[in-house]
Amino acid sequence: MSEYKTDIDIAREVTGEHINDIGAKLNIDQADLVPFGHDKAKISWSAIDAVQKNKNGKLILVTAVTPTPAGEGKTTTSVGLTDGLNKIGKQTTVCLREPSLGPCFGTVSYTHLTLPTTPYV
Repeated sequence: MSEYKTDIDIAREVTGEHINDIGAKLNIDQADLVPFGHDKAKISWSAIDAVQKNKNGKLILVTAVTPTPAGEGKTTTSVGLTDGLNKIGKQTTVCLREPSLGPCFGTVSYTHLTLPTTPYV
């Protein structure tokens, strides 16, 4: 038995936040959230249009070709970067398009896996 918890064990211990609470932390009005269940939502175009002229926003894109031998790749880097910036008081969020499911299934795959997604409106 490993002295470390598995990814799935850690995931099962987490209590998720309601999407309205997450939106409030990001100064997104509840009326501007288009919910899909209790834990995800799309943001209305009016909310996106309202912040277009803000000059203090930053975008960080994380890209890579292959993960490290330990499996640390774009998802791990993106989440770690977001957590670190939040820890020092920056208001940040992360958007993961297709995070790897390999660790959850106990496998490593070097091929691209396309998952079904809901179409954007």
